[in-house]
Amino acid sequence: MSESSVSYLWRERDAAKGFAAGVSLHSHTNQSMETLDFIAEMSAGKKILQAIMLWAEERSARTTGIRPNYAASYWTPPLTPRLAFDLERNQIEQLTQLPGMVSITDHDDIKAPMLLRSIDSARHIPVSVEWTVPFAETAFHLGIHNLPSATGAAWMERLQAFTAMPVATRPAQLITDMLAELHEMPGVLLIFNHPNWDLYQVGQDLHNVRVNDFLAINGQFIHALELNGLRNWKENQEVSKLAAQWNYLVISGGDRHGVEPNANINLTHATTFTEFVHEVRCERKSHVLFMPQYAQPWKHRILQSTLDAIRNYPDFPEGSRRWDERVYHPDSDGVVRPLSTLWKDGHCPPYLEVLLSAVRMMGAAPVSGGLRLAWNEGSSMRAAMRAALID
Repeated sequence: MSESSVSYLWRERDAAKGFAAGVSLHSHTNQSMETLDFIAEMSAGKKILQAIMLWAEERSARTTGIRPNYAASYWTPPLTPRLAFDLERNQIEQLTQLPGMVSITDHDDIKAPMLLRSIDSARHIPVSVEWTVPFAETAFHLGIHNLPSATGAAWMERLQAFTAMPVATRPAQLITDMLAELHEMPGVLLIFNHPNWDLYQVGQDLHNVRVNDFLAINGQFIHALELNGLRNWKENQEVSKLAAQWNYLVISGGDRHGVEPNANINLTHATTFTEFVHEVRCERKSHVLFMPQYAQPWKHRILQSTLDAIRNYPDFPEGSRRWDERVYHPDSDGVVRPLSTLWKDGHCPPYLEVLLSAVRMMGAAPVSGGLRLAWNEGSSMRAAMRAALID
């Protein structure tokens, strides 16, 4: 018998009462490589934006000899592993008065948890990752939590090798075989992250078909579907329906990339992460708690997360302070380097800095407050809460 529940901290101030700990799942650090493909996709069909981007690209080619290559570029979130760990744990402890457990899942990389294990306060952090799994025309993201310490690096090599395989030579059975191996380890937790998000833009209908195909083949090894803290109410409702259809638990996953802590966590009666995994896998219990920030309009939160990526943080450790130190692009020889090293005279072009300053103003009061009102999704939230994410 499975037991899923969903609570909202802004409505139920005592929601955490009686639990032993709070668990932050699915967040990212500056060890996570985030694609820049969305910049080109964002302008598709928007003539004004396309014209501005074309002008900027031509100017870059003239002044630096480098034409923007979005597919080969990436950015990294602003928080170091230590800052990310402290942010997530402190939110849990301050808002729920419970001890906090944190599982960081950078894209296809386990460096953050491995680095954190050298710090006394984080030495028990699980070795976790968000694995990009190519499947048919698209790809899915799986949260793999609590890999064995002794074999975590070897597992990461295997997972990365599969993701990098050319489509023509990638054996579909290998996904099933690896998931089956991971499932055989009782301390490992396998979560289908944001399953209803058409991240690779194959079309929502086709995406939904492929999700069901994936679950039909590999679903026996998946332990829960994620309610994502950065996705909107409607999408999370659809995930809840999908979970009910396939008899899965739902579980939290904040997906934090910026400096706002995860917008949801799990509440647990466990006192260690391995015990939490047992609670989910064997006892089939999951208690999701949405934090107050999730009550804010979704578009406003997405904007704030985007702005976090292009802000400067003078007090952060060296290498994470300026936005252009966290964006990477091939130089004229094709070597990927921080954007800050590619500027003429080492300074961001004035026209670009003016543009970024204007964008950053969107997140400042009173502009930010006006946008929040304009994007108010209160009615849809109330409808969602009436329907309840879980029946």
